[in-house]
Amino acid sequence: MDLSKYIDFTNLKADATCADIRKLCDVAKEHGYASVCVNSRYVALCKKLLAGSDVKVACVVGFPLGAMSTDAKAFEAKKAVEDGADEIDTVIPVGAVREGDFAYVYSDIKAVLASGATVKVILETCLLSDEQIAKASEVAARAGAHFVKTSTGFSTGGATLHAVEIMKASCGNCKIKASGGIRDAETAAKYIEAGVSRIGTSSIL
Repeated sequence: MDLSKYIDFTNLKADATCADIRKLCDVAKEHGYASVCVNSRYVALCKKLLAGSDVKVACVVGFPLGAMSTDAKAFEAKKAVEDGADEIDTVIPVGAVREGDFAYVYSDIKAVLASGATVKVILETCLLSDEQIAKASEVAARAGAHFVKTSTGFSTGGATLHAVEIMKASCGNCKIKASGGIRDAETAAKYIEAGVSRIGTSSIL
């Protein structure tokens, strides 16, 4: 299986340097990955480094906690798009999901969608019950999100096939991105076979 077009090649580490991001882009171009996924500081640099290639620039928003104000997320997404981001991976307000405040969750997602980018909504499934995963997936789809995504990779757990099954059954026409703990081609292939359209990883697959 050719994994290249499924891969969002990622470096979201706090101590990432410009040299690390240049290496990320070089590897992504070499392997023909779908995108690089970075923090907002590096969006303009990635756009410059990836010019002339098919590799997209994805940027995380409200990362990694999702507990920022909606206005802050919307501003960050808008600025990332101005700097050249093609895709936004935004962290859902997990506390609002756990409280059942899905009106807030819906408006939070809509605000990020106003950036005009392709938006992936990170659910942080390790912190949610099966019922909450299903409802959050449903709300993300209703808001117009393009993807629902399992995890930041910075919380208590990463992607699971069980969570993907729930998301797939609940997210309508949304695509699914799995991330967190996917470090080899065999594991990535299992998620793709389960219906995942993107894989977030910092490993070269």
